Amino acid sequence: MTSPSVSFRRATPHDAVALSAFARRVFHDTFAADNTPEDMAVYLAQAFSPAKQLAELEDARRVCLLMEADGILIGYASLLDSAPHAAVVAGHPVELERFYVDQRWHGRGVAASLMDAARTVARAWQGDVLWLGVWERNAKAIRFYEKQGFERIGAQTFRLGSDEQQDAVMSTALTA
Repeated sequence: MTSPSVSFRRATPHDAVALSAFARRVFHDTFAADNTPEDMAVYLAQAFSPAKQLAELEDARRVCLLMEADGILIGYASLLDSAPHAAVVAGHPVELERFYVDQRWHGRGVAASLMDAARTVARAWQGDVLWLGVWERNAKAIRFYEKQGFERIGAQTFRLGSDEQQDAVMSTALTA
């Protein structure tokens, strides 16, 4: 059996509908078991509608990288060039706003490749620190980020529907 060819490309506004569907599915797959259906429905409608994805893809402060295997979307990373969380100390921080890989692809090394591609974008913006928020109860993601050189530097509130949750804020230096 041949391995699929994994490639990366920058999302365009034409990708909004497909990205919306993929983002809704992977977020639901990742977090539905730990949240109420009502809170999930509210959050998915707010965060991942096609209109919201289109607006984000048209935002000059953002880049969304799509990871595809033989032309099928298997992951994405969304980066935001804007003001950081107060705990982030940097000259030019870049936020890794979203980072998801389809669960069927976990453990195959593709997430590390997606992170490398995200770092490349952040460096192209002359970023010196990459930072993110990750749900404090998502131990698997936290372990991955730690393996990628991220360290916990603070916390922030995240609202999923009516549920106020805590995210760990993590960052890593961007070296050449």
